[in-house]
Amino acid sequence: MTLPDVLKPGLDVLFCGINPGLLSAAKGQHFARPGNRFWPALHLSGFTPRLLKPSEQDELLDLGLGITNLAARPTARADELADEELRAGGERLTEVVREYRPRFVAIVGVTAYRTAFGRKTARVGPQDERIASARLWVLPNPSGLNAHYSLAALAEVFGELRSEVAQAD
Repeated sequence: MTLPDVLKPGLDVLFCGINPGLLSAAKGQHFARPGNRFWPALHLSGFTPRLLKPSEQDELLDLGLGITNLAARPTARADELADEELRAGGERLTEVVREYRPRFVAIVGVTAYRTAFGRKTARVGPQDERIASARLWVLPNPSGLNAHYSLAALAEVFGELRSEVAQAD
């Protein structure tokens, strides 16, 4: 089962996950696993006025936000994806951005970004390159499996992106 994008033209930020987890695919909801910190980080950083549930993902569109994934294939862990799947996902993401024209793209997962776009030394934060016309950010993977970032640290980095989006208005 593929997970449909939450997408419309002209978004402020298109968040791009790595791929759906098994629970997300089964529920048809992005970042649905209870231990995933995407929704809390989105709220704590000021992107959403309240903590949204994965089942409320379509409410993001009214806030100028959307979600897609690099790879469509659901897996238990993102590291189960082949590099070719991520590179193909980078090409697909570029096409989506050309068509829907978000102002910013935020890829959540620096390792996946490095593989998908061939940027071996990329770091979390704003990138010099763009995807089509969109400004590009790389955010930490919000999965509960990513022990390198606490929820507070995730919210801080998400907040830096939110500040840049607000300044770009």
